[in-house]
Amino acid sequence: MEAAAGPCLAARRLGLSRAGRPVFSGIDFALAPGGLLQVTGANGSGKSSLLRVLSGLLPPSAGELCWQARPVRGGDPAYLQSVAYVGHADGIDPDLSPFENLRFAMRVAGGAPGRAAIERAMADWGIARATSAPVRRLSQGQRRRVALVRLSLSPRRLWLLDEPLTSLDAAAAECFQARLDAHLHEGGMAVVATHQPLANRGRLLRLGG
Repeated sequence: MEAAAGPCLAARRLGLSRAGRPVFSGIDFALAPGGLLQVTGANGSGKSSLLRVLSGLLPPSAGELCWQARPVRGGDPAYLQSVAYVGHADGIDPDLSPFENLRFAMRVAGGAPGRAAIERAMADWGIARATSAPVRRLSQGQRRRVALVRLSLSPRRLWLLDEPLTSLDAAAAECFQARLDAHLHEGGMAVVATHQPLANRGRLLRLGG
């Protein structure tokens, strides 16, 4: 559901170059509460780089990124505290258990779900039995689920997701689609780079073609 409110996130002629060569250029889009942008394109087209720019990990070479009608400058806390980013790396500590990772991540993100809420979310994603095992013992698919549980518990409004369906089986992919729908329905926003089109409706941005 895309609300009628004005855009919260807007890119204006956004571009990135590396070693003098353009990765992408002239990117324009706007997202209002409830908005979804699916970013597609071949390998090397700049999908991951665009998400890294949007997450604040890379500065753009050209153009402007605005949050709530104000330009995002460097490590803008008002913007970064609204962003939840899941990249190719799951960003979880291999020596901690999934529960410990999730509890720590929620505290950093400004949320404070109790043990029952975390365990319920893990059960919803089919990893309840992995609550206490060190993450290093989990399969890649299980690790991806832990990262997406962390995302689903996050209070942050803007999700930036790089190939979120990677390593997920059909049940987990369905769970992700449902949680994304709920996030958008609640007024959240998402930019998703994906090779696999999502069932969720949204705008499409194709890079490199």
